[in-house]
Amino acid sequence: MKFLFTLLTIIATTLYGFAQQGTLAGKVTDKTTGEAIIGAVVFIKGSAKGTATDMEGKYSLPLEAGIYSITISSLSYKPADQTNIKIEAGKTTTLDVQIEENSTLIQTVSIVGTRQTNTEMALMKDLKQSEIVVSGVSGEQIAKSLDRDAAAVVRRIPGVTVMNDRYIMIRGLSERYNTVMLNDALTPSTETDSRAFSFDVVPTSVLDRILVFKSGSPELPGEFGGGVIKIYTKNFADENTTSLGITGGYRSGTTFQNFKTYNGGKTDFLGFDDGTRALPSSFPGNLNTVSNNELTNIARKLSNNWGLKEAGAIPDLRLSLGLNRRFDLGSIDISNISSISYSNTSQYNKVNRFRYYKWYEGMPASQRTEYQYLDKEYSQNARLGVISNWSFRLNNNNKLEFRNLFNQLGQSQVIERSGYQQSNDVDVQNVAQRYESRTIYSGQLQGTHDRNDDKTTYTWTAGYNYTNRNEPDYRRIRSQRAAGTGNPFEWVIPYAASTFDAGRFYSDLHENAFIGSAQVEHKFTKGDTLTENQPKIRAGVYAERKDRTFDARWMAYTVADPSQFNASLLTQPLSQLFTQENINPATGFSLKEGTNPTDRYDAANTLVAAYIGGSLPVQDKLNLSGGVRVEYNRQQLETTRFGGVPVKVDNPITSFLPSLNATYNLTQRSLLRGGYSVSVNRPEFRELAPFAYYDFQMNAEIQGNEDVTTATIHNADVRYEFYPNPTEMISFGAFYKYFKNPIETYILPSSSNSIFETNNAQSAQSYGIETEIRKSFLNLSNSSLIQNMSLVLNASLIDSKINLGNKAENQAKERAMYGQSPFIVNAGIYYQDDAKDLQVNLLYNVIGKRIFAVGDNDAPSVYEMPRNVLDLSITKGIGRHLELKAGIQDILNQKVRLVQDSNNDARISSVDDDYTTFRRGSYSTLGVNYKF
Repeated sequence: MKFLFTLLTIIATTLYGFAQQGTLAGKVTDKTTGEAIIGAVVFIKGSAKGTATDMEGKYSLPLEAGIYSITISSLSYKPADQTNIKIEAGKTTTLDVQIEENSTLIQTVSIVGTRQTNTEMALMKDLKQSEIVVSGVSGEQIAKSLDRDAAAVVRRIPGVTVMNDRYIMIRGLSERYNTVMLNDALTPSTETDSRAFSFDVVPTSVLDRILVFKSGSPELPGEFGGGVIKIYTKNFADENTTSLGITGGYRSGTTFQNFKTYNGGKTDFLGFDDGTRALPSSFPGNLNTVSNNELTNIARKLSNNWGLKEAGAIPDLRLSLGLNRRFDLGSIDISNISSISYSNTSQYNKVNRFRYYKWYEGMPASQRTEYQYLDKEYSQNARLGVISNWSFRLNNNNKLEFRNLFNQLGQSQVIERSGYQQSNDVDVQNVAQRYESRTIYSGQLQGTHDRNDDKTTYTWTAGYNYTNRNEPDYRRIRSQRAAGTGNPFEWVIPYAASTFDAGRFYSDLHENAFIGSAQVEHKFTKGDTLTENQPKIRAGVYAERKDRTFDARWMAYTVADPSQFNASLLTQPLSQLFTQENINPATGFSLKEGTNPTDRYDAANTLVAAYIGGSLPVQDKLNLSGGVRVEYNRQQLETTRFGGVPVKVDNPITSFLPSLNATYNLTQRSLLRGGYSVSVNRPEFRELAPFAYYDFQMNAEIQGNEDVTTATIHNADVRYEFYPNPTEMISFGAFYKYFKNPIETYILPSSSNSIFETNNAQSAQSYGIETEIRKSFLNLSNSSLIQNMSLVLNASLIDSKINLGNKAENQAKERAMYGQSPFIVNAGIYYQDDAKDLQVNLLYNVIGKRIFAVGDNDAPSVYEMPRNVLDLSITKGIGRHLELKAGIQDILNQKVRLVQDSNNDARISSVDDDYTTFRRGSYSTLGVNYKF
């Protein structure tokens, strides 16, 4: 709270006293006819201030005293620039402007600039001119927040929510229903258990804009349900600059507190393991193939790194270095944007976990509690990111772009679990030690070529994606004692290998993808007339080959000889439990292989698509667009079950995906959109692989199913959009989706831990309404404090229902779709004073309750409850080169609360029980950026 008080004091001090204002007013008319131009834009260059003319062509714009440059523009008219416009305090400056209709194509103009795409005005223009329903966020708005990666940014977009700080849900649909593209190339999945792109690998410093396409179009991928997300990174430098940034972070409850870790590798701080956790090079491929005498020596080769150490958590550190360069090589204009970012952060969560037996009316929770745990979770995260984007302008008609994105992320985690387990009437103390590293590289070479008549454009892309996810030496062990006694805890070492008793788990995923695409677009124009609303036709092809190998292996310590075992070993400290002398075939432990044949699979996916489409103005106000896309997709996966029984998946499917979109321009500033499309949703490799994975945190097993098939989705959208001026928008929309054979998570009947499996449901439907408001306060008051403010607000109301069909056993046949939120609200108040180089932003986010874990009659579903999140950030420029940025994220620090729907009525009330609760902790940052 002291930090918050300091920030508010800075705000109040800085904003005190504003200069008296003047007014710029006038009328905009047609130069030839003299008629008033309705909706013409009057904009102040280099700022976010502007207005539009009324029904009489008149405008009025309050401004602080000073000298301004102004641009006046309107559809089908040439822009008019006015410079050195003097505004005096308390006076009105009259500026009447005549603008000339742009009716001819001037072919002698040489284009030497590059269109800015990361500003609010550019984003609004793209949204308005789009042929389909699309939402987005600009790089300019991203820079105003404290968001550190793309996962935090996209939650500001209407209908978008984020799960686990990584995965994106659009319109309440889980991450599997969304397709992600990075610079127009499909991104790889970084997860072994789901079809999901981890958005936290893309830092905000390299983002140009993010667009979310919510209706289908022939040139978009045919696989989506919620939407297609396009992430664009910066690729063109306007000037030569070098920037250096450093930010420190303080998280309440973590920073400077005691923090548990274990001995890792020397390169953990760079986001990857140096081999410390890897199996020794001489370690056999299967322990079942070696003799008992050899097994002891082999087991002793594993490092005894089970002990924990404790130290104070230092403040988080983030560093960034940016290099922008622009130069000429002969007649070729070359631009390069390169950036290196690094972060090292820590987080401690104190998590309460519960599980209950089946609910009966009148039964108190104390009698239904299966277990009650307190988890102390310690996580250290390191990320190293590099981006290098090159642009080569060969001439006015030909451009090449070479984009490269590399991210290395590593997470080291310790979980100490204590509590009570009623089923065995024991107190427990369990420990899990986990390390995960993720490597992503994405590269694209893209060419854009225009014919001299500017009617035909050719584009092509060649890309390569690489993904690696390594989880070396995931260690888990349990201990227990009779409940309520003072007896020492004893480690649980079974006689047979167990996934969660003294187990060591290793997994490695490698995926390579090669991508190629080409498109031609031709515009039909009448004579020399240029209009934005004109007939076009486009056709293209897309091809992708993806290959994945996944290899998991696990083993566990067991009692070597029960008749001679030295039971006193079970009370030794964890750091001494698996020393070499305790691993012996007589009185100590042995190591047993637990790996199943299904723990390894090879998979490949071949996708070939072709499409043809375009747009056709039916009349001046109505424009139709659409076409058809044909996708041939072949999924292949091979693994083996026990007994050497092979599992081979080979699913070749051809999908015809039509789409039709209509845009009706009600006025120059308002329009109505509608769209219909057919799309598909394919199973991911992991969902087809019959590989079972034990999740320590969820205390559940997750497994695949080779019988999952492709789902078909029918999408319908309608939206009204109003654009008062270039940086403002108001929209209202509705959507409906029908799913045939949707892919959904089921819970399988089990007498022990929950088992989650992927399968096809019978059908589902999802529908909702959305609104978005981007409003400047410029014309609301004479106070410059108010005039420098703007509002961004978006909200969604969504409902869904899934019919599980006859495949659902011991659970409701109908329920909401997994992860679906009934409402989403994002709001932001932005203050920007260009004269003082000051920005102050207050952002708010909340989502409705959604299914976190699917349940059945014996273990009901778990819901994530609403949580209000409030962020404050302040940015202050000092001179031309220095910028300070400070803020607090999650000021309210409300509890994260997962609740079990104990009575299975799909509502959360007083009879329902907490499943998981914790607080993330408010997060304060202070940073400085210097631009050379």
